Amino acid sequence: IPSSFRFLCIIFVPMNDIKNVSKQLGLVLKSKVDQYTADPLAFTDLKEVMIRAFQSNGWFTEKNILLALTQWADALTENNIERWLEPYQSISFQSPKRIGVINAGNIPFVGLHDLISVLISGHIYHGKNSSNDKYLLPWIAKLLIEIEPELKTRIHFVEKLNEIDAVIATGSDNSSRYFDYYFGKYPHIIRKNRNGIAILTGDETTDELSLLGKDIFQYFGLGCRNVSKMYVPKDYNFNKFFESIYNENEVMNHTKYMNNFDYNNSVLLLKLVPFLQNGFLIIREEEVIPSPISIVHYEKYENESLLFEKLIPLKDQLQCIVSKTQLPPSLKNLQVGFGKTQEPALWDYADGVDTLDFLKKL
Repeated sequence: IPSSFRFLCIIFVPMNDIKNVSKQLGLVLKSKVDQYTADPLAFTDLKEVMIRAFQSNGWFTEKNILLALTQWADALTENNIERWLEPYQSISFQSPKRIGVINAGNIPFVGLHDLISVLISGHIYHGKNSSNDKYLLPWIAKLLIEIEPELKTRIHFVEKLNEIDAVIATGSDNSSRYFDYYFGKYPHIIRKNRNGIAILTGDETTDELSLLGKDIFQYFGLGCRNVSKMYVPKDYNFNKFFESIYNENEVMNHTKYMNNFDYNNSVLLLKLVPFLQNGFLIIREEEVIPSPISIVHYEKYENESLLFEKLIPLKDQLQCIVSKTQLPPSLKNLQVGFGKTQEPALWDYADGVDTLDFLKKL
């Protein structure tokens, strides 16, 4: 059958129906997490996909998959979906396009927002999964099709992105250059490396610093929203920080994480680079924002206004800023509370690029 004929045979599901499907997906995810929590030994479809995902990618632990599912279940509520989609009620379904989506594989379900966005906007999803994440999104797609069988014609996972009309690609700064070279001729969103940072005043409570530990360690620090660098006052004492984050020491039980810690610790010792560590986290003074696994960079500042002047030109490197201080308007939209970096709302778009606005204009 010619591809053009197959394209015309697509069955379109109205936006309001997809809104309901998204809400139902949230309920299904919550139910599956609750079921698993009640009986972790029961062999369910969730148990099976978690085993497969972990065997393929050792960073995708049971805890992290359940955490991601819980966060998505909390996000996909009726109120959140209505608030997210309220500005887009005029999305047209007259000219559906084939959207090629290149998914990252750094944290579980990282490409789910793009999948839902493509479906919500009336387009056809052609997803190319990372070799590090071959099982989780197809499992979500299966759940969506169980909720709405007509979506089977609009969700495709492929090895190569052929016959597409637009591209959404997520990767590193290096891969973004590759994406731009091959897909630049299409309408596109190409996302690059970004990181979370924290601006500390020295007045943070133990509870706030403990929550900062979540922002650093959730998903082993592999997410673009994880805090990779802290800005601290010139006379900052890290003792309270280390004491407050000690409850994150369970990462010491993870072989891949501790291999990174041991390697980085040894390299810094051999290079005679000054650093501090507590047995599972290294902090070192460094100007660059991205940091390797098990390391968080820090930089001292004397004046908040001068710090903000320094950060504003670096805005395109930032996904979020953890701080309770008053940020200038140009940085304010990046600010999140302690412990909230991995809980973005549906309308908190990666890299600040409105995916739905892009899709509805195609």
